[in-house]
Amino acid sequence: MVIVKKFILEKPFSGEPTEDNFKLVEEELDKLNKGEILVEAIWLSVDPYIRPYSNHVSPGTTVMGTQIAKIIKSNNQDYKVGQLVFCSTGWRTHSIINPSTLEKDGMPSFYILPDFGNLSSSLGLGVLGMPGNTALFGFLNICDPKPGETVVISAAAGAVGMHVAQIAKNIGCYVIGFAGSDHKVKWLKEVLKFDAAFNYKTKDVNAALLEAAPHGVDCYFDNVGGDFSSAVIYRMKSFGRVAVCGSISSYNTNPKNLPKVSMLQPAIVFKQLKIEGFIVSRWADKWQSGIERNLNLIKEGKLIYPEYVVQGFESLPQAFIGMLNGENIGKALVKV
Repeated sequence: MVIVKKFILEKPFSGEPTEDNFKLVEEELDKLNKGEILVEAIWLSVDPYIRPYSNHVSPGTTVMGTQIAKIIKSNNQDYKVGQLVFCSTGWRTHSIINPSTLEKDGMPSFYILPDFGNLSSSLGLGVLGMPGNTALFGFLNICDPKPGETVVISAAAGAVGMHVAQIAKNIGCYVIGFAGSDHKVKWLKEVLKFDAAFNYKTKDVNAALLEAAPHGVDCYFDNVGGDFSSAVIYRMKSFGRVAVCGSISSYNTNPKNLPKVSMLQPAIVFKQLKIEGFIVSRWADKWQSGIERNLNLIKEGKLIYPEYVVQGFESLPQAFIGMLNGENIGKALVKV
């Protein structure tokens, strides 16, 4: 008998998430059928996408999310006890999975974790997982950066933003980042060697870009949306490229009453900009190659990957709320 702890969405989000939105419950798992495996969570990920995607699920549903787990029982000859797996089973301590029945299209939801050598398995939820592939494929394929170009990144101290920045620096770009605290700005400058970094809460975006990029911006990796992004887009050079990865500034807003922002068409038309949104699942067929490319960058000393770790399964709601409030530098994780 295995008793599972899991968090369910107790009530829909309205504005900023609170602990009242979540409820910790228990359930008993059935015995394994043929082809099934039982996994136990080791690391769980808290990510911004959980907030908007949860608008479309019913109360009582297990909170969505990914984890690194260990196989503790197997009734499938292809999977051995002790192997580590990546799985999208949500905020729960144990899960029964039948790998053969999982959908093969879209975002990878289950696979044996690749060999990371001496690196922590937690990286499979960050730099060597979805955030890493988001940065790698989204930035290179949509922005198509060139050496010497000016790149702006919002939410630059987050798992995706800091990864994009390091790829850009490796190419030879001039990198400007925006974050939400002086501490983060200091870290971006001193550790990641940003060419310029600003606290968007205390520095006007237009003034910052006039100071750091007086000739304009070639590439913008957009994680936040809103008036912040409108300001950056009006500072783009002709034929600039914008990769729209997320819109954190609106995630806590009622989807039926989104904030109004400056009209963008004049900048888009007269500067002939390319603006393209993406979901990383479009590169699902290149998933493992992306992990390998990022792993090689780590081995070559070209990628720093800080983690913000919160201890204890019961801490998941607090970790999620803290991540949305910008408490983390790098990937936010919960260690079971």
